[in-house]
Amino acid sequence: MSQNTGTLNLRVARIEAVTPEIKRFTLVSPTGEHLPAFSGGSHVVVLIANGRNTLRNPYSLLSSPYDTSSYQIAVRRVESGRGGSVALHDSVKEGDLIEVTPPVNLFPLIKQARLHLFIAGGVGITPVISQLEELRLSKVPFELHYAVRGEEHARLGKELRATYGERVHLYRKGIEARMDIGQVLADRTLGSHVYACGPDSMIDATLAVARDLGWTDSHVHFERFLEQSSGGEAFSFTLGRSGATIEVSPDQTMLEAVEAAGYSMPYLCRGGACGHCETEVLELDGELLHTDDWLSDEDKTSCKKIMPCVSRAKCNRLVIDL
Repeated sequence: MSQNTGTLNLRVARIEAVTPEIKRFTLVSPTGEHLPAFSGGSHVVVLIANGRNTLRNPYSLLSSPYDTSSYQIAVRRVESGRGGSVALHDSVKEGDLIEVTPPVNLFPLIKQARLHLFIAGGVGITPVISQLEELRLSKVPFELHYAVRGEEHARLGKELRATYGERVHLYRKGIEARMDIGQVLADRTLGSHVYACGPDSMIDATLAVARDLGWTDSHVHFERFLEQSSGGEAFSFTLGRSGATIEVSPDQTMLEAVEAAGYSMPYLCRGGACGHCETEVLELDGELLHTDDWLSDEDKTSCKKIMPCVSRAKCNRLVIDL
């Protein structure tokens, strides 16, 4: 572990293509030591050089929590993103060293559940893989319902079906029928929990169907799996405590711009979901462009808070409490 940054320098032991868009990276300690323990649903943040800046992309761990001799992440190539996934696909080779943060879990299993139901789509399967591994020794029943765009995108699902058998339901476009989320969630035993990860449309449909069927919010869990892009023009803002002006380029988030300027702020997910970087807005002349899943609609309308890891502003002046 780096003494200066608290990150792990890991060697890329293997890279393999699992779909036309996704590569699986196996990471190990250069000295052969075991890596920090983690639980199912955990992620790490990979630090990726991007010119003068450093991108920090979160990726779920899909290896077994019972085997910390290596970590595995799956990276989907996103041509329209900020360049992090493209750099990992095109520039990182087996034997290279990459820097990652220790694991953090914002999508854990609920230990009190009497049934675990997983609904996943595409690359959203990645946090679920380690969750299923964690359940391997459990007597609590589970089901996975996994949708992909076709046979060439089904390798991870087929691996899981070979391991867990009939508990894995695979929906390949053009082969199996389309997943019916209502059917998956209907008439489930009291104490069931559902976990959804995948495209926004799948997560939104799961939330809507669950509410319609009377599921309580405490039993419905989701994680959006996106590579955040800038989505706007360059702008600047001011740090209220120091008076420093921070310039945000189109390919940066506010959080990355703060870090590039030599300041720090708290974060965990860097995806607008965990709440750790929630920041008070002290002054605003303009508009906040909220893209997070954390702030309430009331908070967003009030323009008094912002999530710098994903959200932006279109403004003449913005001062935040940092």
